[in-house]
Amino acid sequence: MPAARPKPKQLAKSTKSTKNTKSKRQPPRAGTYGARAARPYAAALLAALLIGSLLLVMLSALAGGDGGGSDDSAGDGGEEEIKPLPSDNPALALARRDADDPLALGDVDAPIVMIEYADFQDAFVGIHARDTHDRLVREYVDAGILRIEFRNYPINGPESDAAARAAWAAGRQDRFWEFHEAALGEQFNLGSGRFEEDGLRALAAEAGIPDIGRFLRDTESDEAGEAVGRDAQEAYDMGVSTVPSFLIDGHPLSGAQSLGAFREIIDPLHEAERE
Repeated sequence: MPAARPKPKQLAKSTKSTKNTKSKRQPPRAGTYGARAARPYAAALLAALLIGSLLLVMLSALAGGDGGGSDDSAGDGGEEEIKPLPSDNPALALARRDADDPLALGDVDAPIVMIEYADFQDAFVGIHARDTHDRLVREYVDAGILRIEFRNYPINGPESDAAARAAWAAGRQDRFWEFHEAALGEQFNLGSGRFEEDGLRALAAEAGIPDIGRFLRDTESDEAGEAVGRDAQEAYDMGVSTVPSFLIDGHPLSGAQSLGAFREIIDPLHEAERE
């Protein structure tokens, strides 16, 4: 069973539209979500690199770099040129490329891997799922260019942890992405009860999970806690404090960004791969 978890937090009010706003959270203490967190994936150097990069992205957005979810156009050309990271960069080692990973989409040998750190209760994770995720799949995953690897990072309390465990359990029956769609397909309030047992049963049915009894048992298992804890520990070790956050072949992007913001990173990386 997982350790005691923090009480749910309330989403802060924003002066911007949800299209342009990133949800900022303080990461949990190591080991909060899972019986045994995995060993850190990244050294202090990697944490410093990614924290600095994420801060630069957020500061750029606050200064006027609009990351609106409805704007599919490319940026104004003022961003630093995106180039592949050196092959020995530790950020690249975070991609698992496990052919049996049910929380991943796309070819295991796709040239670009995007890691997504997300909390199912976060409003901006939902915005990304509804506005951008499917278009990334159609444009890049289906074309064999991109692989998406999802990581659970439950930072909004007990229901977030329950949702993360349930998502993992859905994956045990090859229904993770169906659960992802059901869970994030509509807006809901933080701490609404959506991820309590009755809500999870309803989501499991909507996702077409064949054995709901097994799903509920898997959700409460130590193995679920360890899997979620491993993902959360990875994000925590890197200093991720914003969800959703993404690493695209090691290049950070945070918030409910537009499709154009993803294109600005993926396209030059893909072009470099082809050279």
